Amino acid sequence: MTVRILLADDHALVRRGVRLILDNEPDLTVVAEAGDGAEAIAAARAEEPDLAILDIAMPRLTGLQAARELSRIQPGLRILMLTMYDNEQYFFEALKAGASGYVLKSVADRDLVEACRAAMRGEPFLYPGAITSLIRDYLDRARNGDGIPERAITPREEEILKLVAEGHSSKEIADILFISAKTVERHRANLLQKLGLKDRLELTRYAIRAGLIEP
Repeated sequence: MTVRILLADDHALVRRGVRLILDNEPDLTVVAEAGDGAEAIAAARAEEPDLAILDIAMPRLTGLQAARELSRIQPGLRILMLTMYDNEQYFFEALKAGASGYVLKSVADRDLVEACRAAMRGEPFLYPGAITSLIRDYLDRARNGDGIPERAITPREEEILKLVAEGHSSKEIADILFISAKTVERHRANLLQKLGLKDRLELTRYAIRAGLIEP
């Protein structure tokens, strides 16, 4: 059986390269592409792929945000995160969002095909270089009585932070998320207070550091 794949990345060049890797395999085929998380959700609804490969940092909705929604509306869909971020927090967030694998773009030519096949077998995939450090970190946390790192902000706050950082007005954000402008303002005020920040510029810098948008 050929695995039907949705590929989402906001860089057309990256999509082209990844598609070449995947379409070269007899059991894998890309049936849809998307340039952001919202497009990925729409394409998944239209094409009903077996597997979604999502970049983490994308406009409108990140790959993590899209993964959460796709896991909710299409529970049978397998999800892989494709990222340039070698980051423990992203890895745990990807698992919580419903992803079964985490592949670095820098080694996609080596790992991606194997990750796709592992996902379709229902097996988790993590790029080999991260396993030792993650296990060491987990053991250190367990020794100190700590758990998996908690999210600093809620999923809704993350959505609003991302859109604020992309330059959208409160009214535009309200229209995108189907909420009131007053609710957007309240979330933004909560974000500033919770993160100890002063204004939109500092929110934008935080969003860049958090990988929600690219600098």
